[in-house]
Order: sequence, then C-alpha cells, then structure tokens
Amino acid sequence: MLVSTFMRRLGLGICAASGIAFGGNAQDADLSIMTGLQAGTYIQFGRDLSAIMQQCGTTLDVVESAGSLENLLALRERPNTQFGIVQSDVLEYMQTFAVDDPTVARAVDGVRIAFPLYEEEVHILARRDIAEFGGLNGKRVAIGALDSGTYLTASLMISLAGIEPAQVVAIAPDDALAQLEAGDIDAFFYVAGAPATLYSANAIDGERFHLLPVQDTTLQAVYTPTTLAGGTYGFQPDPVETVAVKAVLMTYDYDPRGNRYHQDSCRGVSDLSSLMLSNIDTLRREGHPKWQSVDLTDMPSGWDVSTCVSRGIDPDYVANCSVETP
Repeated sequence: MLVSTFMRRLGLGICAASGIAFGGNAQDADLSIMTGLQAGTYIQFGRDLSAIMQQCGTTLDVVESAGSLENLLALRERPNTQFGIVQSDVLEYMQTFAVDDPTVARAVDGVRIAFPLYEEEVHILARRDIAEFGGLNGKRVAIGALDSGTYLTASLMISLAGIEPAQVVAIAPDDALAQLEAGDIDAFFYVAGAPATLYSANAIDGERFHLLPVQDTTLQAVYTPTTLAGGTYGFQPDPVETVAVKAVLMTYDYDPRGNRYHQDSCRGVSDLSSLMLSNIDTLRREGHPKWQSVDLTDMPSGWDVSTCVSRGIDPDYVANCSVETP
C-alpha cells in the first residue's frame, strides 16, 4: 500500500514538472545542488562541495529540498540544477520500474552518476517500550516527508517486514521529533548519515526514547547491515544494530557541444568532479565526518557515469579555476 502510494506521488511529481523546458534555450547556466533538510547530512555535504567550488570563484548554490525523489526529478525538470544527492535504494527502485513504466523511464532519462558518497544509516527513534522493529505493529509511525528518500525507504522496510502500523504519518523528521516528544506518534524514521544533526543538536531524553535496533533478516538481506557506535549521540550510550543505504551524487548528461546552457553546465560538472578528486583529503579533514568513509570509486551498478564527470576526472583536465587548490 505504501509503495503504491509512492508510485502515485512519482507520477504526480513528473506531471507537475512536465511544463518546464529543460535546457531548451541558450542562456548561461548558474550552478546548484539539490540536497535535503536543514538538519540533515545532504545539506552539509552540499555546503562542503560549494566551499571547494568557491575556491575557484565559482558559486554552487545549495538548495534545501524534501530529499531524494525531489532531487532526482529536479535534475531533468528544474533549471540550473546540475547536481542532486539521492539514496541508492531510490535509484534501484526507479531503475526497476523504468523497464516497464514510461513515466518512470522519462523521469530518469539522461540522469547519470557523478560519484558515490557514503552510507546513510536508518535511524528509528521510538518510545522506550518498543523494543524491536516488529514492535511497530499497531503503532503510530512517521515515515518522512513526501518526495523524500526517507519516505521511500521507510515504506519499503515496513512492507518488506510485514509491519502494519495503526497510523502512518508523512512528515519531516524535525516535525516528527516534536510530535514524538508530545506523545502524538510512537516512532519515526530518518535516513541520514551519522552523526545526524537532528539527534546531536537536540536534547533527546534517553529515559523516554531510544534508537530502535533493526535485526530483521529480510531487511538485512536487502539493505546493508551496520552498527551505530555507542555514544554516536548523547542519549545513545550503547551500540545499535541497523541497516544503511548509500548516498550518491547524481547529475545530468549534458552535451559539451550543445547550446550555451549545456556547455556551461557541463563545464561546471567537470570542474566539480576534478576539484572533488584533488580536494578529497581536505574534505575528509575539514568537511562532515562522513567524508572520511567516502570512496569515490565505489560506483553503484546499473547506472552510467556522466560524460562531463568522465571529462573532469581525466588526469589531463584542468578545472576552470584561478585559485590553486590545496
């Protein structure tokens, strides 16, 4: 039921954006990256990437969004949007349905991989009396905002595990935290790279709430089993078993010989690709802690790499940059 709701949302999202003429004119391109909510990891990664572009005097606008689905659709439908961070299970889901669904096929046409990023842990903050994932049966559960990766992941996990909540609430994690503390819901999902600001910046009562372990064998077979180390958050002294999905930086396959918009966008994609490689040590040292686990060569299967990314990572490519990178 939840998954079919997601498919209806996908169709509505594509139809709503279908009036935009993507790349149809020849104006210069501004650069932007679609990220996520203010309390999430995506937006911090976007700011880190914007900072390395700024070294070259190039502005990369960091755009807050609902999350993965909005980001993926924006690469085709939103002007001046060259990058978006997307969860790998959203990619796999779209790829699977693109084979038989023309609507989904249109949504991903021309969308390409830029780089793999990091594993995003599934956080489920719940009342203390809910001891395991199966305990979400009959409970009031928030599953993330519509058009977010959290929404899809939570929907899939609930369906795969045969969970039947008494109520499913589609709201953003920061709103869900307030509702959990007020007693209006019993648990909420949030897919984010640890440490997630939502949990580290708020004084969560560890006597009332805890991160729910995910030890379901079906889910462990579909997703990557992982462990949140004890002390990742102040309210969480002990390790917590959960699962994870990979965050991936996506782009569009611009034509470097096309109109001015395509040429400028392709140059921006190539420049950022080159700068990510040359600044990866700086990003690991000064950026979000998740940069330390990023392997830029760990490409997910089934998706092509952008032509403009391939150009940028060529050893002979020189970024359009007047400032030397560290």
